[in-house]
Amino acid sequence: MYPGQLSRDDRLYGMLCHLLALVGIIIPLGSILGPLVIWLIKKDDSPYVDAQGKESLNFQISMAIYGIISAILITIVIGILTSILLGIAWIILTIIGAIRANDGSHYRYPLTIRFLK
Repeated sequence: MYPGQLSRDDRLYGMLCHLLALVGIIIPLGSILGPLVIWLIKKDDSPYVDAQGKESLNFQISMAIYGIISAILITIVIGILTSILLGIAWIILTIIGAIRANDGSHYRYPLTIRFLK
């Protein structure tokens, strides 16, 4: 899809699918609930928002799984480093996804398990 073919609302809601994941900094599971709410409300209105919502949810669920694994690995010390790196990567990649969605391009997160297709 090209930015010229998308409405302003499509780009806005696509961006919110990514950006609302940052609610997880304050609210437990907010990183999944924020994108999920936007996706459930808008997925039938726009194929672009549907795709961005799925991509964001897949990434957030994957990061939650990686976070659980890192928490378990804290018992053998390496989990401290992986938890820090995971948190930094999560914030940076989520912001990149939001910027790309607002530009109208489809961003595919790295290391994401594709639960929703």
